[in-house]
Amino acid sequence: MAERRYNDKEIAAIFRAAAEEGPQSPQREVARDEGLTLAELQAIGSEVGIPSDAVAHAARAVDVRLGAASRTFLGLPIGVARTVNLHRRLTDAEWERLVVQLREVFNARGRTRSDGSLRQWTNGNLQVLLEPTETGDRLRFGTLHGGARASIGAGIATLGVTAAVAISSALGGTLVDAIPGIALLFAAGVGLIASGALRLPRWARLRERQMEALAARITSSEKDT
Repeated sequence: MAERRYNDKEIAAIFRAAAEEGPQSPQREVARDEGLTLAELQAIGSEVGIPSDAVAHAARAVDVRLGAASRTFLGLPIGVARTVNLHRRLTDAEWERLVVQLREVFNARGRTRSDGSLRQWTNGNLQVLLEPTETGDRLRFGTLHGGARASIGAGIATLGVTAAVAISSALGGTLVDAIPGIALLFAAGVGLIASGALRLPRWARLRERQMEALAARITSSEKDT
């Protein structure tokens, strides 16, 4: 099983985080195609008094942060995702405990499914996948706010109808009479868009925090394996 190697940017981030618990981080140039393993990073850290545990903890945190991603719709965070490479195999007991944590964190029973070494827990648009890789297992979290997307889409469609009605009324010479109806349609469209858009930032931040906490729990358990 190939061991995870960190590139120069990741190494800098790891030592910045690890140095918070110890002396100044060492300076070392690393070729982009070379990288260093966790053991090598710990060896470098020990030379300047940074504890191995601090380096390992910082490396896990970097892995978790690098796996964050988001999906936007009209510039709004409509979807949140996070990928965590574990660099080891997750045991059956660990997967079962993760499912329990998922149910507690997201307050949803969800459904589990296994297909060989592939495992998943899903609850509507929220899904957590466990997939094998060359270095171990990969955990993928993903969710999409379907309700907000539908509300914004309906609002845009309503504004489109409003524009069509306004143009048609203007060409037919009945624009003045149609203004009350046009105003009502316009207000409905704006209301639908606002209803969907206003709840997205808070929802996205909450899901990001939940996924990061779950990912941190899983990666921190590597220390005891």
